[in-house]
Amino acid sequence: MPQSQQHTRPHALAPSAPRSPDSWQYRALNAVTPGLSYLSDALIDLTRAGHPVVAGSADLQYSNGLNRYASAFPERYVQFGISEQNMVSAAAGMATTGLMPFVATFASFLGLLCCEQIRMDVAYTRLPVRLIGHHTGISLGFYGTSHHATEDISTTRAIAGLTVVSPADGPQLASAIKASVDWPEPIYFRIGRGRDPQVYADGAPFQFGRAITHALGGDLNIIACGIAVHAALQAAERLREAGLSVGVIDMPTIKPLDRDAVLAAAGAAGRMLTVEEHNVMGGLGSAVAEVLADGGLGVRLRRHGIHDEYSLIAPPTALYAHYRLDADGIAAVARELLEQK
Repeated sequence: MPQSQQHTRPHALAPSAPRSPDSWQYRALNAVTPGLSYLSDALIDLTRAGHPVVAGSADLQYSNGLNRYASAFPERYVQFGISEQNMVSAAAGMATTGLMPFVATFASFLGLLCCEQIRMDVAYTRLPVRLIGHHTGISLGFYGTSHHATEDISTTRAIAGLTVVSPADGPQLASAIKASVDWPEPIYFRIGRGRDPQVYADGAPFQFGRAITHALGGDLNIIACGIAVHAALQAAERLREAGLSVGVIDMPTIKPLDRDAVLAAAGAAGRMLTVEEHNVMGGLGSAVAEVLADGGLGVRLRRHGIHDEYSLIAPPTALYAHYRLDADGIAAVARELLEQK
């Protein structure tokens, strides 16, 4: 069976306690989640520092935390309502006047529904608009297929002139937001649901186009992005406890990709595993495969994520277990790769 078809449904959907604090609750929808609070905090800091920030959302300010920015600077916030495409075009117009627009909505809408507006109004004109797609991957769980964003990396990284960033947690997001002040290109930020485990301390360093190498292994190196970074670090620790030499690289900038980090990982170990909360076609794994192919490197690579299907509908924690995107699942996939001849 082709590798891309293996483990599409590794096991029956694991039962999940609907009341689990680690899962998603309807009653928590209007709460400002810890991870996403970093978004407003960073924008408030930039505004107070004198930068011409404006922010907007498509009726989701309580889901992405921008209600905090709107309260601090109501004259700089625009509530666009359920009009995502108009929001992107309006942000492009704001950028032509010298403003620095940050606009946010669910990634499933921003990276897919708004693709034409991102391409023609923002990227083609090379305007410094910051597009923030939140609740990526399968993090909206039982909201269903229309709200799952498992194709947005492939669509956005194919757009010329558009930078694509997938921070691992809130502190890294805040650092990336602040670093974007000096970045001349439009940016698509791909962020999670704000309830994801924290990887970095506040003030975490961030550079566009640079990976963060936590360790290089001699048996296997894992390259992950977004919410998969924390789980990959946990998986690597478990594998090390079993006597294996496993490294982890956080790839927060998917475009431009840190080619040197990929090549270093390939040089250190003959096996590599990419992990992403995204379709394995066109995402981080494809970007890494392109670097290896262009470099003519004969490294065994396995791309791990959603295997070309519309993901199931369930609480996020159950979905992460089902698709083996939690620590146990990533460790199991890594062992399978290491056992391959």
